[in-house]
Amino acid sequence: MFDRKMTELGKERSAIRELFEYGNARKKQIGEEKVFDFSIGNPSVPAPACVEDEIVRLLQTEPAEKLHGYSSAAGLPAVRKAVASYIQTTFGVPMSEDLVYMTCGASASLVVALSALLRAGEEVVVPVPYFPEYAVFVDAAGGKLVPVSTDERFHLDLGAIERAIGERTRAVLVNSPNNPTGAVYAEEEMRALGEILAKKSAEYGAPVFLVADEPYRELVYGEPPVYPMAVYKDTVVLYSFSKSLSLAGERIGYIAVSPQCGHADELFAAVCGAGRAHGYVCAPVLFQRVAAACLGMVSDVGAYRANRDLLYTALSDMGYACIVPEGAFYLFVKTLEPDAKAFAEQAKAHELLLVPSDSFGVEGYVRVSYCVARETIERSLPAFAALYAHYRGARGDRRAPFRRK
Repeated sequence: MFDRKMTELGKERSAIRELFEYGNARKKQIGEEKVFDFSIGNPSVPAPACVEDEIVRLLQTEPAEKLHGYSSAAGLPAVRKAVASYIQTTFGVPMSEDLVYMTCGASASLVVALSALLRAGEEVVVPVPYFPEYAVFVDAAGGKLVPVSTDERFHLDLGAIERAIGERTRAVLVNSPNNPTGAVYAEEEMRALGEILAKKSAEYGAPVFLVADEPYRELVYGEPPVYPMAVYKDTVVLYSFSKSLSLAGERIGYIAVSPQCGHADELFAAVCGAGRAHGYVCAPVLFQRVAAACLGMVSDVGAYRANRDLLYTALSDMGYACIVPEGAFYLFVKTLEPDAKAFAEQAKAHELLLVPSDSFGVEGYVRVSYCVARETIERSLPAFAALYAHYRGARGDRRAPFRRK
């Protein structure tokens, strides 16, 4: 009666969203403090002071039509100019306001950019694990997702990427800092990736684009990642303020097309056309203004680092195997049985809501989102210990050094 694919997507939410909704229902049943919800990447630290200050200033000084009316389809010219200037000044790469498109968050950026880039049947290579909606967005754009392996630290396997690129490859999609592993790709591996893409583009006589999904760029615990436009010319950067400014529910971000791209103006026209076709025009005007005023500001990364250290140390001491995240706010934990879904179901018995790794493209892990109150982590530790004891009691002591499957 209706489109089959859309109906199936509507009936079967993503594993993350399904668990999030389960958690909401469970909290109503037994009380919020008794449910340890590590399901969704919802920022838990307050937005920087500049966000509230700018909202108050705008509400007090600007007429309503300038805050709540339409903007140009691609965004307010002054905001696009501010974003372009920030990129150029901060990262030392050429950038033009005419190649910035304001979007309704990172998801809209992905949908629009992939729709602009892909022709029917073309492929997008993505390292695993990857954000599950990549598969949905690529498919909706008429493309094919091609997953490739990563190394033992979940960093890029450059050989695997090179082997996966073929005549129908249109783009390589990277996410650093990575969701779900927290891996931050080093500058040398990104430069090596750029060299591979340049070689393959020359080999096939058409550009293979680098699409960089960067909502976690500022959430790092060491050296910041290299800016993708600095390592490869045919690059499209997708950015969201959801994490850096703790504005996930406000849906504001942008697409930036590198001026060094071949036919950059034509590609940007395709971005505008895709935004029009999907109805992603005129991103929320009030938050376009707020984002422009707060460029470069970041929520308290130190709070996420403290959560990371607490959770990683406690779980490691219990016997769980995990890798220290280099960025973002996720801990990827090896499950205590091969079936990650079964492990996540068993975790529910202890009111632990952990996302199984299957939908991220790998088996045998769960993602733990530690963007929660510190007290939530502290209260959850006996539950993690009980879950570990359940498996150790049933199957013997499972303490072992970390090994990738």
